Amino acid sequence: MSFRKIIKREIEVAFSKHSQPVWFRILKYILLAIVLYFFWGSQLLGIILLILFAAALVLHFWYRYKTYGWTKSYGMWNYDKGKSNQENQ
Repeated sequence: MSFRKIIKREIEVAFSKHSQPVWFRILKYILLAIVLYFFWGSQLLGIILLILFAAALVLHFWYRYKTYGWTKSYGMWNYDKGKSNQENQ
């Protein structure tokens, strides 16, 4: 698979309506807002955001590894719902 196709697939999965349930998206943004509210102006804000970003990347790559590049179902990821438009044609 070419690099361009890999990036396109990653973007499709990231912005798919089926990749994350609505409750998870809402919870994610509520937690981010809480962190920003309590640590705004603190020297720890940058470190906390960096740690959260690193944790998100680790989780993303773990799911990518376990789903063989988003081609198999694993955990909350359902391959049938998250298929790209290219695969359906």
